Amino acid sequence: MRIEKKATLISTIVAFLLVTFKLTVGIISGSVAVLASAIDSLLDTVISLFNYFALHNSDKEPDEHFNFGRRKLEPLAAVIEGTIISLSALFILYTAISKMVQGSVIEHLDLSIWVMVASLIITAALVLFLNMVAKKTGNMVIQADALHYKTDLLSNGAVLISLLIITFTDYTFIDPLLGIGIGIYMIYSAYPIIKEGVLMLLDAALDPESVSKINKLLNSQLDISGHHDLRTRRSGSNIDLSVHVVFNVSTSLYDAHMVGDRIELALKNLFPENNVYALIHLDPYDDSEGEHLDQEH
Repeated sequence: MRIEKKATLISTIVAFLLVTFKLTVGIISGSVAVLASAIDSLLDTVISLFNYFALHNSDKEPDEHFNFGRRKLEPLAAVIEGTIISLSALFILYTAISKMVQGSVIEHLDLSIWVMVASLIITAALVLFLNMVAKKTGNMVIQADALHYKTDLLSNGAVLISLLIITFTDYTFIDPLLGIGIGIYMIYSAYPIIKEGVLMLLDAALDPESVSKINKLLNSQLDISGHHDLRTRRSGSNIDLSVHVVFNVSTSLYDAHMVGDRIELALKNLFPENNVYALIHLDPYDDSEGEHLDQEH
């Protein structure tokens, strides 16, 4: 089993345990902040299960129905995850504002505090693990999961602080106020997840730094006289690119093919954490101007 799949299974188990504890205590105590954290953990469970499904199916080999594989499931999972986070944040905002208007009473503060302390420790350990996996694999789904649990870590800490303040001051208005803050922060954290996933689904080009690295590598090749029409995209943990490389007209097909293979290997080594699929067109002369004329007509 891939380490990414193991990570999503661990995330699911941890999220299920946290939602059980938080939801029980949130209902008993009446704390909006604890209840908001419980709802977030419930969504974590659903999201982690969906992420496992996405990773499991994205690994399948290309077939007659999906000639290029199913790697787009990874950014699709990220977009769905970000959307669910945003919707849960809106629910938390609604609940918190209602509590603020109607007034709130919190009971069993000691129990709520101990649950949040335990949640803080467990979530911190999970974030460290997911960060390690994300750094090792570069997987977008795990990166989104790690970012999500980082927001959980911050919200758990904030909830714990608010409960401690209420314990010593009886300022119960802090609870719904913090719920509003958590909701806003969840929406803020979900935006980059949704944005990156949508861009990947739309086949956006690689970032300028990566494109610059590719161009630098191509410019260093002494066996070609030039290159043009570089196109790039990212699909999950895969990088797809195509480029036209220009040879001298007297270069044999065999020699050009060998150079093309060497360039393809160099491109793969340029991004060792990704699966690079390079389509290299072997041009016997620079036909870029002709291509532009064809496109104009």
